[in-house]
Amino acid sequence: MPHPLVLQLRFTRSEFVRAAKVSEDDAAKRVMPMNSISWTIGHLAWQEQRYFIFFPTGELLVPEIRDLAFGSPHSTPSAKKMWAAWRKVTKAADDWLDSLTTSKLQQMVVLDGKRSNRMYGNLLQRVIYHYWYHIGENMAVRKMLGHTGFGYFVGNIDKKAPYVPEKGKRA
Repeated sequence: MPHPLVLQLRFTRSEFVRAAKVSEDDAAKRVMPMNSISWTIGHLAWQEQRYFIFFPTGELLVPEIRDLAFGSPHSTPSAKKMWAAWRKVTKAADDWLDSLTTSKLQQMVVLDGKRSNRMYGNLLQRVIYHYWYHIGENMAVRKMLGHTGFGYFVGNIDKKAPYVPEKGKRA
């Protein structure tokens, strides 16, 4: 079974997909001062690629999404292309995520043979929280575009992502 934080990431991803499920046209609309929904899709793919593929392996699976890194200019890329990149990255990242243990999450990231000040567990949490930030942003954009009927903000966490203690940590 994957580490409990990985299960939370997977639930968070599913909530992101639910919040970003709009037409190609609406995904490309930018409601100032927020980003377009298509940008957030590529932006989160970039972060997962950086933290969960590049840091552990040095590989850039989808190099073109570097244009959506933190601090990059706003843009309105094709949602179809961004979803394809996001699916490719998250599928590849899942292999590494499934291998995580509490011990690995406590390790510092090593880049170019040098130990960084980043711990894998912190990066995993950062990605989860970053998704939630953009889920809220995407929901706000959708409301401003006139979308209705998208239900509760957080889906069925009790069934899809209940609390699971770390292995061997049960009371």
